[in-house]
Amino acid sequence: MSIRIDHIGILVEDLEQAALRRRPLLGSPARVRELPDAGLRVAEFRAENVTIELLQYTARDAAALARRTMGEGPGLNHVCAQVEDLDASVAALRGEGFEPMEGFPRQGSHGRIVFFHPDPVTGLLLEVCQPDG
Repeated sequence: MSIRIDHIGILVEDLEQAALRRRPLLGSPARVRELPDAGLRVAEFRAENVTIELLQYTARDAAALARRTMGEGPGLNHVCAQVEDLDASVAALRGEGFEPMEGFPRQGSHGRIVFFHPDPVTGLLLEVCQPDG
């Protein structure tokens, strides 16, 4: 099976400071976006083979979608695999014991997405996305 990692998400407390620290290795962010409906600011760094997303919470409310989904602590948070058919991929992953989080699938910043509950072995979140278009 061939997979494509779409992006790796890293939670940070200060987006500007974190972006400055990444600049020597990754250059300037390709773009910085505000996602008010999710309670996030996102800086994307595009490498040839993967996008690195730095994610800063903008909503202090623990009930905000991003905090409910991704948790509290800064650091490596999730790996997102790009899929061609989101619904079929979710069904296959459910068959392997992965459980989608409440409120997913939904429209994300790149297309339709689903987050699964944290892996009990690594603690990482798995996200799958089907890009728009």
